[in-house]
Amino acid sequence: MRYTLLTLTAAALSPVAGIAGDLTVKIDNVRNDQGSVLAALYDSEASYMQQPSARATFKVKAALGEVEYVFHDLPAGKYALSVFHDENGNGKLDKNFLGIPKEGYGFSKGASGRSGPPTFGQAAFDFDGAPQSITITLHY
Repeated sequence: MRYTLLTLTAAALSPVAGIAGDLTVKIDNVRNDQGSVLAALYDSEASYMQQPSARATFKVKAALGEVEYVFHDLPAGKYALSVFHDENGNGKLDKNFLGIPKEGYGFSKGASGRSGPPTFGQAAFDFDGAPQSITITLHY
């Protein structure tokens, strides 16, 4: 009996592996229905802003006001999300001659950088595997 109790106690104190759930991402302040809204979800500092190394990506048709996307069965972890409104459909965030974005962009936690994107740490949020919703506001 004592062995069973100790086993149950140890199991209860151990971190639960394999927890996954749905993360709903709402992107607001979409200024028109032109093009698409693209996003990349990163799970480490090393992969951050290296789009081919993103944990996951999505592309949804733009809609005036707000669009939404759900990552299904996302494992628990620390993530950062970058989003932009690709109004002209060329697949990249267009910038003016000074390097200032001409299309809407945003990051998780409302993070912003001084002269470039925020760091992973500034944009990172914890996802525990329970259903969660986050909102990212686009800036133009």
